[in-house]
Amino acid sequence: MDFDFALLLVVLTALAGVIWLLDRLLLAGVRARRAQTLEAMTALSPEERAARARDALQEPVVVEYARSFFPVLLLILLFRSFIAEPFKIPSGSMMPTLLVGDFILVNKFAYGLRLPVLNTKILDSGEPKRGDVFVFRYPKNPKEDYIKRVIGLPGDEISYHDKTLYVNGKEIAETDLGAYTGAPEPGRRMDGALLKQENLEGIEHRIMQFPQVWVGHDGIWTVPQGEYFAMGDNRDNSADSRFWGFVPEANLVGKAFLIWMNFGDLSRIGTVVR
Repeated sequence: MDFDFALLLVVLTALAGVIWLLDRLLLAGVRARRAQTLEAMTALSPEERAARARDALQEPVVVEYARSFFPVLLLILLFRSFIAEPFKIPSGSMMPTLLVGDFILVNKFAYGLRLPVLNTKILDSGEPKRGDVFVFRYPKNPKEDYIKRVIGLPGDEISYHDKTLYVNGKEIAETDLGAYTGAPEPGRRMDGALLKQENLEGIEHRIMQFPQVWVGHDGIWTVPQGEYFAMGDNRDNSADSRFWGFVPEANLVGKAFLIWMNFGDLSRIGTVVR
């Protein structure tokens, strides 16, 4: 999606702020002096002088809207940029952890505070940890946001072979949980889907596999410094680092931590993302 909501929010906030500031610095004084002149006109009745003075002090409509909306826009911009940002899950690549239609909140200060639009880091506050569910700007198209799980940290060797994951030569333990019986991914058959519990060096989470599916994504990757290896929990239906490479640190957006809404399944509201 190419629509840049962050840029629109910055522009609207700046525009409202500039209009309000210019009015306070320039036009408000002009209106006040005009009102004083009208109040001093003895040829008019006191009631008429007062009415005309009130009219003279009246803010233009555009200034009134700017004054009303600027604080609200500024609070939204600050909250969205530095505290938490909402995202909607568009695909099943993170099933069973996240379902299509989940609305999640992403912690924006988990991996450092960044300026909106420019995405320049202004404060270090942490780094991705193995097992985190994180949002990042897709390296092939930075205007598009992706959500995956952190599998490889800088310097790690990641291997994936015959549906088995290895980190630095160590096989990642899996426990079979049986057939997947949860909500399906819209437009996709779920026949044969299996659930497994993966223990990613102490971080336990569920993954999904389709034993009958093989799409040729085995390989060995060494994660460069300053970059991360990402995979979806739906291992046989995820376009991730196995296909397009690593996630640069500069592309990080934040860490997913909560499902705040799913209109198709209200029981998911409040689910902590792990």
